[in-house]
Amino acid sequence: MRFNKHSAIEGMHAFLGASKYHWVNYDMAKMERIFENQFAAVLGTRKHIWAAEAIRLGQRQAKSNKTLNAYINDAIGFRMEPEVVLFFNEDCFGTADCIGFHKNVLRIHDLKTGIHPGSPLQIMIYFALFCLEYRINPYDIEMIGRIYQDDQIQEFQADAKEVKEIMEKIKLFTARIEEMREVMR
Repeated sequence: MRFNKHSAIEGMHAFLGASKYHWVNYDMAKMERIFENQFAAVLGTRKHIWAAEAIRLGQRQAKSNKTLNAYINDAIGFRMEPEVVLFFNEDCFGTADCIGFHKNVLRIHDLKTGIHPGSPLQIMIYFALFCLEYRINPYDIEMIGRIYQDDQIQEFQADAKEVKEIMEKIKLFTARIEEMREVMR
């Protein structure tokens, strides 16, 4: 048998593919809900890409309370950099949507385009990763986080003690993962 070639989609997975077989048990409403969530995730990725490019170009948006406009304009105003990877090791890293560090003030902004509410905990982990990567004591800096979602801005100031606790947990957990990896090899 000579099988048809589909080189353009090799390695990809279809929404209703065999490797994601749970859909067979969905009713129409659940399938629609999951498809909408997947579509929203793709749209969110596109918005993040667009926002990052606008920030890099210094392209301010029309002044508005709209989430995307406020996020882009604030990032430009605070001289932040978009999509910065913060790396501790291969088991613990993440990409901050927007980050700036000026005059001992670390600022991280998170753009949320989905339906699930953003959590300051995500930004706290970014603060911890920044401090670990750049060997900065969280007690020596001010840390301000913002979540942009649903045309609202949630701003908070991080507690250095909480960031330090997350840093210690990252070190503890990644050390244990490495020990486990050695045993499993």
